[in-house]
Amino acid sequence: MSTTDPSTSASPEATTTLPTGVLSDLLQTWLAERRRERRWRTVWRWVWAALLVLLIFGVYERDRVEGNAGKPHTALIEIRGEISDEADANADQIISALRTAFEDAGSKAVVLRINSPGGSPVQAGLINDEIRRLKALHPKKKVYAVCEEMCASAAYYIAVGADDIYVDKASLVGSIGVLMDGFGFTGAMNKLGIERRLLTAGENKGILDPFSPLSEKHKAFAQVMLDQIHDQFIAVVRQGRGKRLKETDETFSGLFWNGQQAVDLGLADSLGSLDSVARDVVKAEDIVDYTPKPDLTDRLAKRFGASVGEGAARSLRQSASVLR
Repeated sequence: MSTTDPSTSASPEATTTLPTGVLSDLLQTWLAERRRERRWRTVWRWVWAALLVLLIFGVYERDRVEGNAGKPHTALIEIRGEISDEADANADQIISALRTAFEDAGSKAVVLRINSPGGSPVQAGLINDEIRRLKALHPKKKVYAVCEEMCASAAYYIAVGADDIYVDKASLVGSIGVLMDGFGFTGAMNKLGIERRLLTAGENKGILDPFSPLSEKHKAFAQVMLDQIHDQFIAVVRQGRGKRLKETDETFSGLFWNGQQAVDLGLADSLGSLDSVARDVVKAEDIVDYTPKPDLTDRLAKRFGASVGEGAARSLRQSASVLR
C-alpha cells in the first residue's frame, strides 16, 4: 500500500503565476532598455563618423600646408574674437604661427586677417613686438593687416605692426584707449544692512574692492596706471603709422571710426580684402592658412562633449524613472 505525500502533490492552488500587471511592467522595462541601447548605438555611430571626418580633415589640412611649403603663396594668420591668454587669439599661438609663416621660403608675405573687439594690452604688445622683430629678420617679407568687421583697441594695437592696413568701408577701426571697469555695491549694501568685513595686511591691499568705498587716493593711482598704458598704446600707433597718421584731438580719445573714415584719418591705408591683397598686392593668389588649429581631441570635446553628456544624463534620468 502506497501513500502520497501531500507536500509533493501538485494542485491548482500550489501553482505560482505572475500577475498580468507585473508581466506588463517587465515587458515595458525590457522594451525601454532595448530602445536606450539602440539610441546609444546611433549616437556612437555618429561620434565615430564625425571622428573619421575630423581625422581626414586634419590630415588634409596638414598635407595642404606641407604641400605648399616652398611654393609661392600668401601666408594667412587669423586673429578672431577676444585677445586673451585664455582665448584662441593669444600671444603664444599667434607668435608661433608668425614664426612658421616667416620661415617658410614659399610665403611671399604674411596677412593678418583681424576681426576682434580687442582685449589684453599685454598679449597685443607681445604680438606687436614679435611682428617688428620678424620684419627686421626678414626685411623682404611684408606683413599686411586686413580688418573685417572690427579691429578695435588691442586688435588695432596688433594691426599697427603691419606694413599696411586694409579695411572694408564699413569696418569699425580704432578705439585707441584703455579702460578698467567694475561695479560698486556700497550703496546697495547700506540699504540691505550688510556690513563689509575686509582685513588686509598692507594699507592698499584692498584697492578697488567693489564692496568698499572708492577712495580718491586709489582712484588717482589707478588713473595714473591707465594713463601710462594709454601712452604706450599711443607710442606704438605713432611708430607703426608714422607720417601717414593724421592726428586730431580725437585720434587717441578712444573713439572708433568706419573703414572709410579710418583711411581718411590715416589709421588705415586702403580698402581691401584678403583676396584682393593676396592677388593685387602680394601677387600670390594661393593662400595658406597658418592659424593654429585646436587638436582633434579639443575639437571632439567642443563639438560632442555637451551633446553626448546631455544624452547620457537624459538616459540616466529615464533609467531612474523606469526602475523606481
